[in-house]
Amino acid sequence: MQLKTHFALFDEGSKKEIRRAILKAVAIPGYQVPFASREMPIARGWGTGGLQLTLSIIGKQDVLKVIDQGADESVNAVNIQKLVNKTTGVATTIETGEATIIQSRHRIPEVPLTEKQIMVLQVPIPEPLRWVEPSEYKTKKLHAENDYSGAWLMLFEQIMKYGKTATNADHPVLVHDRYVMAPSPIPRFDNTKMHQSEALILLGAGREKKVYAVPPYTNVTSLAFDDHPFEVESFDGKHCHLCQATNVFMDELVNQDTGETYYQCNDTSYCLAELNEHEHVLEVAVEHAR
Repeated sequence: MQLKTHFALFDEGSKKEIRRAILKAVAIPGYQVPFASREMPIARGWGTGGLQLTLSIIGKQDVLKVIDQGADESVNAVNIQKLVNKTTGVATTIETGEATIIQSRHRIPEVPLTEKQIMVLQVPIPEPLRWVEPSEYKTKKLHAENDYSGAWLMLFEQIMKYGKTATNADHPVLVHDRYVMAPSPIPRFDNTKMHQSEALILLGAGREKKVYAVPPYTNVTSLAFDDHPFEVESFDGKHCHLCQATNVFMDELVNQDTGETYYQCNDTSYCLAELNEHEHVLEVAVEHAR
């Protein structure tokens, strides 16, 4: 007996329901749209929201890239990529520029995205007001009334306590001058990449059953006070110890033998591309020197 599965795992009815939710999310930037989150072959909390979005929009001609914390090689990223490939047969890549759909947890790639690409972000907690209001009913009402005093108060209390905002990731943003949105746990460094992004950005939370979106060329502003402007993580004076890149988001590492601190690109495919470029330039220089 030969078993046949649907293209992209889901039946067409399920894909249509998710796509309708996506269309509504695109039409109302930053607004959280409920959807019937399905049971998936991975546990909730491991990217089921992003995976459902990817499976509902992917076509046979698409090229997929999956990253987790900036790495294409992590167990989570590799397994999601294998699942999509096995149920669709689509090509996969680690090159950001080659991908038409990029599913990611916690990072937006360093290479600027284009109009031909869709960014899918996995989201654990989609509600930006959850830390100040546990009631789902009340947060819905606050969004409807455009009352975001709780989010502002949270940032104000951080400044009073630490002298600055303490949101290392998931710093709330205002989308299209209307809805405050959780950008998923991307570092503050990536918040600015959402503003006027050429690519469509979709955010899916499988456990919370919510979909929201940032359409291309949409204004996205990180919440900040006039006297405490928004600041991203600073890597001034730092460079990647492998490819020598600067002005990128880096991991801080410690040499276990010497205790020395050093830095490395968080985006592994970007780092690899830079290394290959340096090697090519070096080969050309050697060739000219002969």
